[in-house]
Amino acid sequence: MKKPIKVLTIEDDANIAELIQLYIEKVGFSSITAFDGEEGLEKFYNESPDCIILDLMLPKINGWEVCKIIRMEDKKIPIIMLTGKGETYDIVNGLEIGADDYIVKPFDPNELIARVKTVIRRTILSNNVTDILQFDNIVINLKEYRVLIGGKQVLMAPREMELLYFLALNSNQVLSRRQLLDKIWGYDYEGDPRTVDVHIKRIRDKLSTHGAKWSVTTIRGVGYRFEEKKNV
Repeated sequence: MKKPIKVLTIEDDANIAELIQLYIEKVGFSSITAFDGEEGLEKFYNESPDCIILDLMLPKINGWEVCKIIRMEDKKIPIIMLTGKGETYDIVNGLEIGADDYIVKPFDPNELIARVKTVIRRTILSNNVTDILQFDNIVINLKEYRVLIGGKQVLMAPREMELLYFLALNSNQVLSRRQLLDKIWGYDYEGDPRTVDVHIKRIRDKLSTHGAKWSVTTIRGVGYRFEEKKNV
């Protein structure tokens, strides 16, 4: 019998936690709830969830620290941040330390569940990937979620890793923002399509000094391309 997908919600507001649990169980997933950062980490270790919904403003250990600790243990598990502030700094900071997505309170529970399904689907697909891509001095290993340049690891958030891998997998092909959103964020993603631009900028910032025979280039008005420079 196939085991149910387990979603761990770490949220100190009992009413919000109960609402999330109701909608998670409604779609057939198993729900686990923790009400502070310490309990959340304990249940992460003991329950082996498939996805985490993580509030940022938690007692005992805040959401940012919880996210960092989880990412040190598991590079792949999807993490969706819940933030009541909606401030750019909170969102960017969360994405930088390894969250996959975010949703701002108050939120539509159906939208949250759609995000959960999307990140779980991407994780299942990536678990079937065995290829390691290599171009000149860069190795992109989605199976292990690692990028190596000259044998040294370049740290990337999971979404950045997946975006770079997909571009490199289709090297020298132009991919539109819509194609990238559908593949990496999921077909039901309804957020700002410019989120692709933000992630591309982060990728470039991390790789900018390394690429001799490859680059992530902008095709104005269309999208992006991972380009091999054959004659460099």
